[in-house]
Amino acid sequence: MPLTHTVGRLTITALEDAAGPYFMPRDRAFPDATAEQWAAADAADPAAVTTDGEWWLRFTSYAIRLGDGPVTLVDAGIGPAGALAADWAPVPGHLPDELAAAGIAPGDVTAIVLTHLHNDHMGWAVPRDSPFTAARVVVQQADVDVYKANRDRAGQFDLLIEPLLAQGRLQVLAGDAPLSPGARIVATPGHTPGHQSVLVEDDDDALLITGDLMVHMLQVLHPGLAYSGDTDPEEARATRQRVLRDATERGVTLAVSHLGPAFHRP
Repeated sequence: MPLTHTVGRLTITALEDAAGPYFMPRDRAFPDATAEQWAAADAADPAAVTTDGEWWLRFTSYAIRLGDGPVTLVDAGIGPAGALAADWAPVPGHLPDELAAAGIAPGDVTAIVLTHLHNDHMGWAVPRDSPFTAARVVVQQADVDVYKANRDRAGQFDLLIEPLLAQGRLQVLAGDAPLSPGARIVATPGHTPGHQSVLVEDDDDALLITGDLMVHMLQVLHPGLAYSGDTDPEEARATRQRVLRDATERGVTLAVSHLGPAFHRP
């Protein structure tokens, strides 16, 4: 059974679509990290490093549900064989099987929040591959604008954005917004211009689904460390430092896409 975490009356289920090695040496992804920082991160998250010193990523999505009500899915994994991430990520993913194991049918999913428009987070939301044929897909305008401007080399626009627009299932936001009972969108830009997270709150408890606001335990322990995959490293650093400071002060649990532990309290 997939791992779950409760926030008041809401249940958040971690759904691992796949796992595999990062496509470059990890010290190139975090060029400023020291040996001491790597050692501390590996001790805190040993599942994220192989015996050969590679960065081992989980590709985790999260389902939010209040009782037996409709499900909001946050991120949609890498997708099946032939998905947009197939040139670097370990396809095929098995998110539909994970949902079934959690007792969630595709028709239960009424909304999919894409934290950002990178292809390892949208796989099962792409209409040609998606079992979620009626779900609205929630994205930020800033990310849509990026892919619209670069559509000649961005399959995300032609295979994701345009079909969803044609089906009337794309919900485009600009900043923070309510999402569903107990959950709201929080803009967390930097990794991409329109990166967003989802804050779940109930009964004085809270959990933040962070997407790629932080991608490795290094950045949880040392939020000032830059990641080479960030579009705007300075903005990403400032956002990450602010969010982690607030989460630590408030006792907010983090649900991070690529860590070994699905749920982490900073």
